Amino acid sequence: MKKEAINELSTADLMERIDATRDQYVKMKMQHAVSPLDNPNKLGETRKQLARMLTELTKRQNAEKNVK
Repeated sequence: MKKEAINELSTADLMERIDATRDQYVKMKMQHAVSPLDNPNKLGETRKQLARMLTELTKRQNAEKNVK
């Protein structure tokens, strides 16, 4: 998911996506520990995608604090 797509999401949708991506990442790590993934680079991609979403969420929360 690109930054532009993340920016278009509402805050509630963003939080749902964060939870879903976090669950997916944990499952992928468990699968990789048991037997190697076909593409282990997916772990890094998923982690970076999660970081992008968390960064956007933090940015929105800080902007909300500054408005008040």
